[in-house]
Amino acid sequence: MNPYDTHDIFNQAHAFENINLYGCDPALQEALAREGAAWAADALHTLGEQLGRAEVLDLARQANANKPVLHNFDRSGRRVDEVEFHPSWHQLMALMIGAGVHATPWEAARPGAQVARAAQYMLFGQVENGAQCPVTMTYASVPALRLAGAIGAKWLPKILSRRYDPRSLPIEQKNGALIGMGMTEKQGGTDVRANTTRATALDPLDARARFGEEGVDAWRIVGHKWFFSAPQSDAHLILAQTDDAGSAGLTCFFVPRYLPDGSRNAIRVQRLKDKLGNRSNASSEVEFCDAVGWPVGKVGRGIPTILEMGGHTRLDCVIGSAGIMRAALTHALHHARGRAAFGRKLAEQPLMQNVLADLALESEAATAFALRLARCFDNAADPAEALLGRILTPAGKYWLCKRGPAFGAEAMEVMGGNGYVEDGPLARLYREFPVNSIWEGSGNVMCLDLLRAFGKTPAARDALAAELALAGGANPAFDACAARLLADLDGAQGDEYGARRLAERIVIAVQAALLLRHAPLFVSEAFIASRVAVDVGGAFGRLPAGVDCAAILARALPV
Repeated sequence: MNPYDTHDIFNQAHAFENINLYGCDPALQEALAREGAAWAADALHTLGEQLGRAEVLDLARQANANKPVLHNFDRSGRRVDEVEFHPSWHQLMALMIGAGVHATPWEAARPGAQVARAAQYMLFGQVENGAQCPVTMTYASVPALRLAGAIGAKWLPKILSRRYDPRSLPIEQKNGALIGMGMTEKQGGTDVRANTTRATALDPLDARARFGEEGVDAWRIVGHKWFFSAPQSDAHLILAQTDDAGSAGLTCFFVPRYLPDGSRNAIRVQRLKDKLGNRSNASSEVEFCDAVGWPVGKVGRGIPTILEMGGHTRLDCVIGSAGIMRAALTHALHHARGRAAFGRKLAEQPLMQNVLADLALESEAATAFALRLARCFDNAADPAEALLGRILTPAGKYWLCKRGPAFGAEAMEVMGGNGYVEDGPLARLYREFPVNSIWEGSGNVMCLDLLRAFGKTPAARDALAAELALAGGANPAFDACAARLLADLDGAQGDEYGARRLAERIVIAVQAALLLRHAPLFVSEAFIASRVAVDVGGAFGRLPAGVDCAAILARALPV
């Protein structure tokens, strides 16, 4: 007997890699086609193959193991406030920008462009999530900057460029640009009306003397931001008080990193945040020391301007969470198919099948919901679609993001100790889930926004009713659920105490309707039996008897 036989490695699943992330996802393929973006299927198949390669998946590990580093000064003592990233970060950013994840819907008014872009974003969400942050903000800035006159005319060609350019230079010298955001302050948090950062209009003659015609309408900004996303971006949209200039209220300002005269703007990066997750991405605290910015939108109307951007960033929170769910599911299911215990593969054991099938249902429902919501953004010119998107965005951001951490924990447990260690992706994916729930408005903020939408636009209820009616008559439990929900909506607008429950019910009803109409019967019936006919429980693996787990798992990740 060889004394070293105990060192042979067996009963360990190979890593989930070198797999086409789009090609192995029937639910995503079907959602893409039915929501109006079948024309993008070939490009997504190519992208899915690229993103599933082992070397690309490993870029995520490298980018998170080598966090960004802030350098406030150069070797001569000059203030520079530069953030140094590992090369893997730049490779990931180049992939996303090159694919047009920041620009696809804005390049041409092609039907289904938001849906196609959502599918792209979901695939990237299965690889690395920190790099998605600056891409999301750049994408979301476009509608506001299109209305920003000279600023938009100068900057949009660089923002929409598919050439990733990380160099720290004035915009005129760059091939592409990234846009960030800064709203949160120490004393305010969600309550941006408590912001103390102030802007004062510069003297027009002085501004013209310094910046030429670009100096028109320039303002001086003094204050801080407690969370300033992606400080390496070429410009940021921020909020500042302007009532000292005679225009009461918050105003949105475009604050570039470099000013038109080529000098650095006075944005001082104090430190980078040491975060639970999203470690590859730089989040910072900054101070504005007589920084210069230009108003975007009307002075004193900054919140409506920034909310236009916020709608798109919240959409990405929904899509991003669906992407991380999909990644966690595939790693867990692949592991369970490759590892045996007690004489059988894990994936063949009834209780494990219950857990995995429950996760698969959650993931498919999240995918269906995310791409349906993206179609609302595609069809925003349709009042009914716009209203549906108005309520499904906060509701979806609440519920999908809230389900994420529990989903990640369950997927990690499927892999046992192999899931808990940093060698594999599950620990990183688990840490990524909460940021989508916190960023761009936490759960309570989303639920209050949902109530606000119903209160201000009573027709939103009709838009929801019309969506649910498309699945009417297919399942008695669903019909009863939809009827109760619509009846309860009549008195729910003022019920802050029950707002979370309302958001949950709306999302589950819409997910059930989508699955009833479009998914195989073994999927829709299992979803309704476990989430509509009964309350959603606190753990996965509670599917009732009779569910065809084997069929669900075969669909979730075809062998």
